[in-house]
Amino acid sequence: MSEGRVGVDDYALVRVPEAARYSWWSVAVQRFGQVSALSQFLLGSTLGFGMTFWEAFLAFTLGAVVLELVSIGVGIIGCREGMQTSMLTRWTGFGQGGSAVVGVAIGISLIGWFGIQSGVSAEGLASLIGVLPVWVWSLLFGLAVTLIVLWGFASMKWVAYVTVPAFLVLIAWSIGSELLAHDVGALVASAPAGPSLSLLEGTTLVAGGFIVGAVITPDMTRFNRTAGDVVKQTVVGFTLGEYVIGMSGVLLAHAIRSDDIITIVTSSVGWVGTLVIILGTLKINDWNLYSSGLGVVNFVGTVFGKRVNRAVVTLALGVVGSVLAAGGILDSFIGFLTLLGVAFPPIAGIMVAEYFVVKTWRAELDRSRAAGRLPETAPTWVPATLVVWVAAALIGQFGTWGLPSINSLVAAFVLYVVAGKAGLVRGVGVSRTLDDAAASAGEKEAV
Repeated sequence: MSEGRVGVDDYALVRVPEAARYSWWSVAVQRFGQVSALSQFLLGSTLGFGMTFWEAFLAFTLGAVVLELVSIGVGIIGCREGMQTSMLTRWTGFGQGGSAVVGVAIGISLIGWFGIQSGVSAEGLASLIGVLPVWVWSLLFGLAVTLIVLWGFASMKWVAYVTVPAFLVLIAWSIGSELLAHDVGALVASAPAGPSLSLLEGTTLVAGGFIVGAVITPDMTRFNRTAGDVVKQTVVGFTLGEYVIGMSGVLLAHAIRSDDIITIVTSSVGWVGTLVIILGTLKINDWNLYSSGLGVVNFVGTVFGKRVNRAVVTLALGVVGSVLAAGGILDSFIGFLTLLGVAFPPIAGIMVAEYFVVKTWRAELDRSRAAGRLPETAPTWVPATLVVWVAAALIGQFGTWGLPSINSLVAAFVLYVVAGKAGLVRGVGVSRTLDDAAASAGEKEAV
């Protein structure tokens, strides 16, 4: 399938060929951009408001380890197979029907967060710059992100090259200007200003705050060249994101005795700093929209048997998300989106268990990868997976011990391995994969 008149298809339903892969640094900048956005700074300020410096440090450490393990596990699968997350699930435990469910879940969840974050950014722009009402800023911000995402990974890479350094400069400036007026040793030793957060609560906030981003890591790592690159970019991205950005938020929360992100930044560097932070949300919001588009493309291809151009789908989702953000409608769905997020950790557990341990469809992936194509068929449904998925999600939702996201992820892994060793993991029905020969030949990507 050619790239068409609108944007590029960006290998939405085919393997990314070796010639279209990027250096690990190009991908790492984007990964770091995801975990160094406004949301991460806000997370740091939240922890700093309710925890001591070292308690917050430990919470970030535990949360980062969890996220890194998940990201590396599914990320290596994405790198090896060159496929986006929802499509990859066809041969990593879910089958054709299950992958459609995964795709639509990703699409709904991330377009919802795309709209919500567009609305939040718009409120910041309206309060700091004015001129236009919030709903207009919502439209402008959402459509600006949409235009970037239309051209796929290549254009998102260049945006990261601009926004990530700008954000780092802002952090250095805000920390320097604010902390010069304080004794850093005293800040590190100071008690939090707000209600106390336990270590479990803090770690849950860190791990749960980015677990969806960790699960959909193959959308990004399919552009990596080696598994080693996946490990390097994950460790670098999360280490810098959690500690540099997150702990900066902790220190500033201790310094000004507030968890209000706007107060923290404007007290340090004024409205220009807040504007740069808002622009920095591009690096998480563009991936929200990008992965949402990939999920919907897989859903349409699976359910209706038709290939649709990723860029066209992205344009439609971007417009819808921006309009909903402008209308303030999505705020009512935050609870639903949070609940939907419970369904994501088990996906990673099942994918890793199938690909590395059970290996029911691993041989098909290996043979087709060697030929540079997709497997010709996929199981239509895998009933055991659906049972494991629901059971693990319920454990995460209603379990009263440990970290909910980790409980559901580990439960999914263990239950799937047990089911696999017991011979219960088997496909029901066979579905043919859309012929990707024309698509592979027609892709013209800017590397």
